[in-house]
Amino acid sequence: MGHRCQCGEEHNAGELGVQYNLFEKIDLQNVECLNELVEGSGAKIFKSWEDRLDHTKFVESDVDEELLFNIPFTGDIKLKGLIIVGGPDDSHPSEVKLYKNREGMTFDEAGSEPDQKFELIMDQYGVHEYPIKVAKFSSVHHLTLHFTGNRGAERTRIDYIGLKGEWTPGHRHGVTICTYEALPQHKDHW
Repeated sequence: MGHRCQCGEEHNAGELGVQYNLFEKIDLQNVECLNELVEGSGAKIFKSWEDRLDHTKFVESDVDEELLFNIPFTGDIKLKGLIIVGGPDDSHPSEVKLYKNREGMTFDEAGSEPDQKFELIMDQYGVHEYPIKVAKFSSVHHLTLHFTGNRGAERTRIDYIGLKGEWTPGHRHGVTICTYEALPQHKDHW
């Protein structure tokens, strides 16, 4: 069954749903949402495709219309797609900036050049897919999403963020110190 979003195109939700499963690979305990009105609500919008239209779980901005998500993953991902379901009115976000592997980002740092950005359209069905520059977003262990504004409301509301891509276990570990002998000394091996 197709749905038409504000972009004017017809989208097939069934084909998209199977691909939007990266929410399972997010380290939800460590998701950080800056400027959320209700503490902990930001992590709740990363949910299954089937629950994307559940409007009982959402995040709303607090002092202004900006929201910033720091999203750690349980491994490395190759990000291929993004879907945003915002508020049903002027609280719907208007722009998002994406940053790769910049852990603990703040609003002050979000002024730097993003790795990619999108002007967002109203999509109440969660079917409009924003195409990611896959070459730039391969080997991602942390993703930052900065929503910079909305359509004129005091607060920004987001009901669902869907991420599509591939996941591989992370191989991050500290430095290993090894000592090699260029020429073994007989006295060292007795």
